[in-house]
Amino acid sequence: MNGNIDQLSINTIRTLSMDAVQQANSGHPGTPMALAPVAYCLWQRFLRFDPEDPVWPNRDRFVLSNGHASMLLYSLLHLTGVKAVDPDYEIRGELSIKLDDIKRFRQLDSKCPGHPEYRLISGVETTTGPLGQGVSNSVGMAIAQRWQAEYFNRSSYEIFNYNVYAICGDGDMMEGVSSESASLAAHLKLSNLCWIYDNNHITIEGKTSLAFTEDVATRFMGYGWNVTRVGDANDLDMLTRAFDVSLNTQDRPTLIIVDTHIAYGAPHRQDTKEAHGEPLGEDEIRLTKRNYGWPEDAKFLVPDGVRENFASGIGKRGKDLRAAWKAAFELYKRDFPQLADQMQRMQRRELPEGWDKNLPVFPADPKGVASRDSSAQVLNALAQNVPWLIGGAADLAPSTKTRLTFDGAGDFEAGSYGGRNFHFGIREHAMCSILNGLSLSKIRPFGSGFLIFSDYSRPPMRLAAIMEIPVIYIFTHDSIGVGEDGPTHQPVEQLASLRALPGFIVLRPADANEVSEAWRVIMQLRHEPAALILSRQALPTIDRSKYASAAGLAKGAYILADAPGGKPELILMATGSEVELCLSVYEQLSTEGRKVRVVSMPSWDLFEKQSAEYRESVLPSAVTARISVEQASTFGWTQYVGHAGRSIGMKTFGASAPLKELQKKFGFTPDAVMAAARELLQGKA
Repeated sequence: MNGNIDQLSINTIRTLSMDAVQQANSGHPGTPMALAPVAYCLWQRFLRFDPEDPVWPNRDRFVLSNGHASMLLYSLLHLTGVKAVDPDYEIRGELSIKLDDIKRFRQLDSKCPGHPEYRLISGVETTTGPLGQGVSNSVGMAIAQRWQAEYFNRSSYEIFNYNVYAICGDGDMMEGVSSESASLAAHLKLSNLCWIYDNNHITIEGKTSLAFTEDVATRFMGYGWNVTRVGDANDLDMLTRAFDVSLNTQDRPTLIIVDTHIAYGAPHRQDTKEAHGEPLGEDEIRLTKRNYGWPEDAKFLVPDGVRENFASGIGKRGKDLRAAWKAAFELYKRDFPQLADQMQRMQRRELPEGWDKNLPVFPADPKGVASRDSSAQVLNALAQNVPWLIGGAADLAPSTKTRLTFDGAGDFEAGSYGGRNFHFGIREHAMCSILNGLSLSKIRPFGSGFLIFSDYSRPPMRLAAIMEIPVIYIFTHDSIGVGEDGPTHQPVEQLASLRALPGFIVLRPADANEVSEAWRVIMQLRHEPAALILSRQALPTIDRSKYASAAGLAKGAYILADAPGGKPELILMATGSEVELCLSVYEQLSTEGRKVRVVSMPSWDLFEKQSAEYRESVLPSAVTARISVEQASTFGWTQYVGHAGRSIGMKTFGASAPLKELQKKFGFTPDAVMAAARELLQGKA
């Protein structure tokens, strides 16, 4: 084999990638082959990352946004010797990715799945694959660093100063979310952020010129980015200068446009195999290896000196930097023990002592308060106890009531990064992708908007559930209660859609005290994202001296009002604003001597986590006369009301009218619920 150690290391990344894809008979070989010198230059010469401790808090972050090139990252993680970390953040001593793992690329239960997965493999900073998400996550990571530095750093202690790098491709550039995120990154002057754009002109359908001819450099300069270009991805000196430019740019993020060409044995393969994500084939691999001066029949070969080369580069640099950081942090703990304790708790997703002190308790009030307003009170109480609970809205904070209003909360702005109120602009998709990046950096983020616009946020919300990160989504204007705004703003199917997400907690509280208890549950989540669904209109605050405690919310559904002796003949169940409606029907039927139970059901997801015994105690199978009431699609309620029951809900889109007229039109009135109840009870007579 010929070439110097740099070229040998680069070709090892390439050959591992092509061999893994060939053995799997599935995957994308060309992109990791073309980007190998780019990633090598970044990791070996610049990345401040210690393979011995891949969760070191001040490490540089590397995001592979074009996740279909996953073998690029897996090869790097293996060759640099990144160690595995267990769920308790303990380093196990074994490699995160062994050579045998690479040989099982894309196989069942492999540590090397088709796209990089956070939590599965140490060294993978975020799950990528849906294009545009990774680069948007990287903006959240860069924001996190700026906030952490402002909050934790002191004059003699630079605890957080890491940089964030993201490799992306043409697909990322076409997705709208990357544009939203890039615009905000420039506005915030995130100079610790660098995107490396693989300008290879290839997508699934072929040449990008079929649909993408814009001038990306000019677009990013228009956003306010620093833009530089490397005309040959194989030129390590040019790449080094470009990364130096990024590090020396102090007032804006940097985009490095890299022109790549894949050095196959037969050049035409770039337009065919890579475009369609196909293995090269044994003949093409032999030709390509011959072109590299590689043993043609060797598979998964790591030549002598390659691992040692990485150890002397990124390994030594990362080890020295982490050792210096740890020594400084020991002194920091002595001088700033409270801040050090907070930082360590944050890193482990633990809450500070007294995090739930002073949570408001709301007195019974028939007029009540909108759940968005009671949530604002609870959020502000919590945020004063949990300093790293930060977030904002997609230009809707005055409506979602998510602004932190206590002294010192402040705004997160360019050049003033200590504020805890974020302004994401009208960018719901980017907001939720950025929230993922914040959460991956161990900040506890929340973002808010109208429930109807959760549709704009689905990809990152789904990824948050896959990654098991505790992002908080606050969605207000939860029903046809929006009224005059009409069907475009009245959510119908959104609740059912969010409930369909595995590992995602949806809560729609019935009154102010359920809101407080919902926040208590949410704050203790460590591995699940949650959506808090809140009303614009006032909800009566239920008299808890007469009905059950709101603490029952923690189990997802609970008996709010019951029949004498706990033996109902009819069960009324509801969420949110409709719970009060069921209580009014309960009171009337009870005066008539009917045995009725009201179940408040704020979270199906939490209810399904309870024991079979508890679920049976709330919804006894012997009671088949059941009615659900919810101002949303009835989809899914059959599992609780059964085929003999009734679901009062939305079968169509809403309409533009005052709320009371809408409630009457769509059947959300005591008379409508009473009629359904009498029908079922008559059948029981």
